[in-house]
Amino acid sequence: MYAEKFLPQVISWRRDIHTHPELSQHEERTAGLVANVLERLGLEVTRNVGGFGVVGLLRGNSAGKTVGLRADMDALPLNEETGLPYASENAGVMHACGHDTHTAMLLGTACALSEMRDKIRGNVKFIFQPAEELNPTGGAPGMIRDGVLENPNVDGLFALHVWPVYETGKIALRSGSCMAASDRVFLTVHGRTAHGSRPDQGNDAIVTSAHIITGLQAIISRSVSPLDSAVLTIGTIHGGYRYNVIPDTVKLEGTVRTLNPETQSQMPELISRTAKGIAEALGGTCDVEYVKGYPPLVNDAGLAEVAGRAVRKIHGDDAVIIADQPELGAEDFAFFARERPAMMAWLGCRPSSVDVRDAAMLHNTKFCPDEECFKYGIDYFVQSALDFLSF
Repeated sequence: MYAEKFLPQVISWRRDIHTHPELSQHEERTAGLVANVLERLGLEVTRNVGGFGVVGLLRGNSAGKTVGLRADMDALPLNEETGLPYASENAGVMHACGHDTHTAMLLGTACALSEMRDKIRGNVKFIFQPAEELNPTGGAPGMIRDGVLENPNVDGLFALHVWPVYETGKIALRSGSCMAASDRVFLTVHGRTAHGSRPDQGNDAIVTSAHIITGLQAIISRSVSPLDSAVLTIGTIHGGYRYNVIPDTVKLEGTVRTLNPETQSQMPELISRTAKGIAEALGGTCDVEYVKGYPPLVNDAGLAEVAGRAVRKIHGDDAVIIADQPELGAEDFAFFARERPAMMAWLGCRPSSVDVRDAAMLHNTKFCPDEECFKYGIDYFVQSALDFLSF
């Protein structure tokens, strides 16, 4: 409906950004492209917001509320394996999470709304955010510190994320808990080195680490309510010097995902007590560092209703999926949602001809969202913004 006129340009922007991906806090080229487009549209543009963030302000024809529409711009440190003609030209960097599509769709949204500015009551802020992938810091807090939600005050925000679990043409919505908090944990296990043939003369940090890894899972099964959800994953293990030497140090790093803020607040103590207790029982010690990252993302119930009506209005009831459970992935849009009512939608981007079991998921070196989804994303942004401002 709103998107058709701009789709060729949106696809061109997306492919350009995809070819030239930039890591978190290095989005200079992408930010320049975004700012130039917004300036050509006649928006009030502010660069270098919270790093390489860009904000475009569209003022309507009369006073009213201000809605924020947000997209993220950074890529991931991966080697692309899609074989696309517009594949990444930056070795070791790839848009494997769809941020190139988010940026292009929001630019298309800016084009559409700019042509309707005489009919808009209030303001639209187009928020192009850097460093979404930079957990635990993220890019949203920097933009918030630099005043992105002020002057004029943002009353509500909408965002979307391409989601290959769902088919193209579907938009999944959920009120309340939407995505998880994402924290990090660093464990250093200390023992005493010895020859591999005489373990009794040392204290094996590898064996202790193995017991700690197993013991930590009891936190999820026995200390978190079965009606709640949490994940504790140890993703890296580094230790040892030689095949026949018992090491004295092993370093572990992991991620903790929670949906309930109370559960999140309990995890540092539970992990520390478990890891240190196991290490001590085996004659060693364990240092624990717990770093809080992104908070849980909670969608505002009122904005979820606005989004649902908007999608149904344009694409019908069949386009809407009400997600029956949250995702344990994380999004630093959660920082915005702590400050203002906010709504994150999941945009289906998998062709119906591709079975979900065969589709490359997010953060996969072969991830390639269906460009047919762009019109649904742009329409979601445009109609949600118009309806929000009209209430």
